[in-house]
Amino acid sequence: MSNEQTALLSSGSNKNGNNGADHPRLSSGSDVESTGVRSSQGKRPPRRTMRKTMLKFLEEMEMESAMEAVSVTTLPLVFAVLVVSSLSFNFGYNISVMNSSEPYAFPGHTTSMWSLAVAAFCVGGPFGAVLAGKWADKLGRKKTASLTAWFYVVGGLAQTFAPTLSVVIVARTIVGLGCGMSTVLVPIYLGELAPPRFRGAIGTMAQFSFVFGILFADVVAFRLANETQWRYMFLLISALGVFHLLLNTFLLESPRWLLGRDPSSDDARVIIRKLRGFENDGQVETEVRQYAGAPRKISRMSITIDDITETTPTAELFADKRVRLQLVSSLVLQVASQLSGINAVFYYSGLFFDGVIDNPLVGTTILGIINVLATFVALLLMDRVGRRTLIMYSSAGMFISCVVVVLALKGCFDKMVALAAVAAYVTFYELGLGPIPVFIVSEMFDGKYAATAMSVSAQLNWVCNFFVGLLFPYINKSLGPYSFGPFAVSLLLTFLYAWIWLPETQGTTPSELQAKLAKKNAGIK
Repeated sequence: MSNEQTALLSSGSNKNGNNGADHPRLSSGSDVESTGVRSSQGKRPPRRTMRKTMLKFLEEMEMESAMEAVSVTTLPLVFAVLVVSSLSFNFGYNISVMNSSEPYAFPGHTTSMWSLAVAAFCVGGPFGAVLAGKWADKLGRKKTASLTAWFYVVGGLAQTFAPTLSVVIVARTIVGLGCGMSTVLVPIYLGELAPPRFRGAIGTMAQFSFVFGILFADVVAFRLANETQWRYMFLLISALGVFHLLLNTFLLESPRWLLGRDPSSDDARVIIRKLRGFENDGQVETEVRQYAGAPRKISRMSITIDDITETTPTAELFADKRVRLQLVSSLVLQVASQLSGINAVFYYSGLFFDGVIDNPLVGTTILGIINVLATFVALLLMDRVGRRTLIMYSSAGMFISCVVVVLALKGCFDKMVALAAVAAYVTFYELGLGPIPVFIVSEMFDGKYAATAMSVSAQLNWVCNFFVGLLFPYINKSLGPYSFGPFAVSLLLTFLYAWIWLPETQGTTPSELQAKLAKKNAGIK
């Protein structure tokens, strides 16, 4: 707090002996009039009350000043964000790597075996999410990140040197464990390190890294997707894991995790000073108080055996009628995100473009570029347009794109129109159904249910992802040009749900949303 502010407060507290009652921010309206000396009953406010108010005000000013001081992006913060985001990058790479290698890997493989290899990735995902939640609290964020990278290294090597497709299935399951851990750990770590002023930008790094990973897989395929070099594409999974392990040595531990274990931790204070660029202990201690106000086990993103035996948060969540609509909405959006068919496009985009353009890999790469650009546009729109509105635009745009794709593949339009429609499909996904189902859970539920709701939603997302990856080749084989039809039906239902039932969460807290829905259900305008 500046000297001028201190002088002003001192004069306000000493003038006429009213202990700062003249200060407009210390007036309470009903107790002290704008002139500040006496209450409506003609009595002075109690000195103790005014002193407490003064101290509270001083503390708030100190906190605001400290937060305003966090206006620089330090090198340790940038380093930590980039290193941890490499795990999400590897996750995105694994989404697309099987797509371009399919024509060359293990010649003569059956559709069912390749589908299992693709879908096995989603088998490990839910278990990885469980492990990440448990290990992040027990071992720390840094060590858990290292363990995540080891799953990539081991799984990637097993996939590279696999003698048969059956071994690839096992290897993909191991890689899936790492990807599942990444989906939980990376957002947690970034959220704990990010200063309030940059939390939105830093938080989106997980999604940006993910879509860049998908694009990277498409780009390297131009060089490596052939009969002799396709295994090198799998080897890159391990190489990216080793890259993280080498840099993980220099990674800073989460100060929030350290303070949760020991509020007097000197290590946490040293890390805060490095991350924020603070110059004095007062700023550091103010940041420590900010961390102390947050839950200690914020990384509990999964349902563990201990949760089931000691307490039943999941059962309590499902039984609480006050959050019934929020719970249903969060689950519907997770299902809609996957049944929109987006991962079918990235898993099997070569099938869509086969016969549409000479080199299907070109179409896949164009989709990757569009995906990155659309994610950036979504970042600009996310806080300007309501969540419900974006979901409706997203599902409607994707529905229309699906219809155009079907018509183009049926010969009603030029085949290049199908490519344009798929590009529009991916763009509309990133504007709503891509990012919103992930973070809307935290906007719908308070601290009591947020972790459990996120856990249930994540598990459902992985299950749907598994079935889409497993079944789509059969859908495409059976329906041919109508393969986008089931996705169109799902998107239409999503639009109707958002239009009729989905609550708007922008600009409200979970408690305000709950109160608003309670009034609505009671018929109170």
